[in-house]
Amino acid sequence: MKRTLDMDPEFLNTDGEHQHDDSVKSVSIVEEGNLDMELLHEWIGDILQNKGADIYRMKGVLCVEHSNRKFLYHAVHMIFSSMFDEVEMDPNEKRESKLVFIGKNLDHDELKRGFEKCVLTPEIEARKLAELRFDIGDPVECNTSNGWVAGVVSGRMYRDDFMPPGLVAPYQVELNDGTMIWAPEDDDDFIRAGKKAKTSA
Repeated sequence: MKRTLDMDPEFLNTDGEHQHDDSVKSVSIVEEGNLDMELLHEWIGDILQNKGADIYRMKGVLCVEHSNRKFLYHAVHMIFSSMFDEVEMDPNEKRESKLVFIGKNLDHDELKRGFEKCVLTPEIEARKLAELRFDIGDPVECNTSNGWVAGVVSGRMYRDDFMPPGLVAPYQVELNDGTMIWAPEDDDDFIRAGKKAKTSA
């Protein structure tokens, strides 16, 4: 896929819309800043589900938060593939994302507005924190390989260097045996409210 993107002469064409014939055109978008991986996946998933039949091809080289490697993606209709580049970015390189859509019934302004909402901002970070169900210190139970295990929330919007590029976990949890883990999603399938400790009278 990387070779295909590198060799595609249209990929870096970011002049906007280019008419191919009466029905097929391409839309190019460039956006500065880092993208939120979760919002990006939600946006791409929504496009593939609702507009996949009209999109013959879409491709991109993107900069996501918490990754020093570019995120490459390529889709044909509803078939999607992606990977992180093997080469790290130059620290002085501008954090900029480029993507191209080729298809019919494409609305440049609508696509650009949707993509802009994937750019991570302090407001989005604050909203994500506010939407979390549990606070630090709350008792919880986590779905582990050993079943549901009790613990306490020790961190929110957690990330460490051993996690996959771009991933931020909603919670870090200290289990009752002292093991530190993180919950991949703020969902009852992964983490749920635990029993509060009884207080003496």
